[in-house]
This record gives sequence, structure tokens and C-alpha cells, in this order.
Amino acid sequence: MADSIDRFITVPDGLTLHVRIYGEANPGIPVVCLPGLTRNLLDFEDLARILAAAPYHRRVVAISSRGRGLSDRDPQPERYTIPVEAGDVISVLDQLGIDSSAFIGTSRGGLILHVLAMTHLERIERLVLNDIGPVLESEGLRQIQGYLGSRRAPASLADAAEIQLATHGAEFPALSGEDWAGMARALYRDVDGRLVADFDSAIAEQFRAADLSQPLPDLWAQFGLMVEKPMMVVRGEFSRLLSRDTVAEMVRRHEQCVGIEAKGQGHAPWLHLGELAAEIGAFLER
Repeated sequence: MADSIDRFITVPDGLTLHVRIYGEANPGIPVVCLPGLTRNLLDFEDLARILAAAPYHRRVVAISSRGRGLSDRDPQPERYTIPVEAGDVISVLDQLGIDSSAFIGTSRGGLILHVLAMTHLERIERLVLNDIGPVLESEGLRQIQGYLGSRRAPASLADAAEIQLATHGAEFPALSGEDWAGMARALYRDVDGRLVADFDSAIAEQFRAADLSQPLPDLWAQFGLMVEKPMMVVRGEFSRLLSRDTVAEMVRRHEQCVGIEAKGQGHAPWLHLGELAAEIGAFLER
């Protein structure tokens, strides 16, 4: 497996973001990974090591957005927005000297890519959207609202894995016991002997307060800006956030878009499981 190094990069408003780089010396266009709403770069640990090693030999850059993982918490929670986080991505790329890259965006990370399509399309070489698209289903959004902040604090990592299994197991029958343990390690951090969810609670509070009584505006206009960029969209078989109809419409509107389904997974799929990593690796090489 490829080695990794950690960098802490300060963005223009003074916050420092945690960035992990795999296969730093690998040549070619890098791959930048953007995680979901309350997740962090550890979600990409296994996939990044696969892509950085043979036969792909890619330089992979995973970013924890502000307020997540080891990145700084924002003293002004109103700045936890997709446009601000998109600006952070560009700042990280600038400081790493990356002019253009392939992107993998999971959930909110994919929404960030829709914003970058409007502001910095030239920085996107190709992209993988993981269980996200121009239309978000209200049922999936309400599901996320429901479990954010509603789970009890775990007593141990094993307990945390059991909580995840109890909450999400029905939608992720493909996951093994070790997969649930890996999810727990990615989600929680030990702080003074106590396991805590590894994100600013203000992010969850902001999302839980969102009014979902009306459908959100769609992002087809932003999606349309990316039609000349090779695209892969991954949908979890049991996802409630991204519908099969939306994926079919994405493929119809974008002749360079390929849609695949992550069997036995919901929102959002783990991209290193099954054949997904090989399919993503092949897409990045095309």
C-alpha cells in the first residue's frame, strides 16, 4: 500500500484544514477526494491507498472540510456552507500547486463539485459523484436529519460499530464486521478518554434546522456545465437520496457519464468495497 503524509493548510480566513496525500511522488493528474456532510478524509483511506498503488499510481489528495476531522472548527458556524467549502478546496489546490485534477465527491463533496463547475470548471479534469446528483430526494434528506445527533455516545469503538450497524445495517447488507469497525474509526475520535463524533456539532444542528417541507431547487444548470468532463456517478443500491431516475437522466443528458450501482449499499457507498475501486480506477485511466 502507498505511503501517506499529512499536511495542515491554512485557508484565507485563517482556518487550518487537514489534508492527507497518498503517493505524493506519483506523476500525472492527481485525484482529489471530498467527503460528505459530517465525514472526513478517513472515508477515503482504503480507496486512496488502492489508487496510489499499482497498477494506478495516482497521487491522491483527501481533504477534511472545515469543522470535520482534524480540520479547525469554525468560530462562525454560518460559514459552514457549500460555497465557502468550495473556496477552501481551491485554496488547498493552489497551495499544493495543483492546476487541474480528477475529483471524487461523496454526497456534500459532490455538491461542492457542482459549485466548482460554476466557478472553476477548468480545475476539473473528470469527476466521480458518489451517491449525489442534481436532484436530492426529500426522503433521503429527512433520513439524514433523523439520525444526526440522535444516537447515543458510544462507550468504545466496538460499541460505536454496533451503533452504526443498528442504524444503517438494513441499507448496507454488503458490509462485514470489519467494515463496520472501519466506519466507527472514521466517525469517532478519542478526546480525553471519551469517544466523540469527529465533527462540529453546529454542522448537524444547522442541517437538522433545515426546512424540508418543500423540495430543494435542482442543480441541472450546474450539472449542464460539466457535460464535457468525463463523469462517473455511483449510486448505492438502497440509497434514498439519489434515485435511479435521476441517475438515468444524468446519463441521458451527459454522453460522457457512466452510471454504476453499489450493490448492497445505501447512502453513501464505501468506494473500496467489491468491484468499485477497480471500476473507479479504470474510469480514471480512460
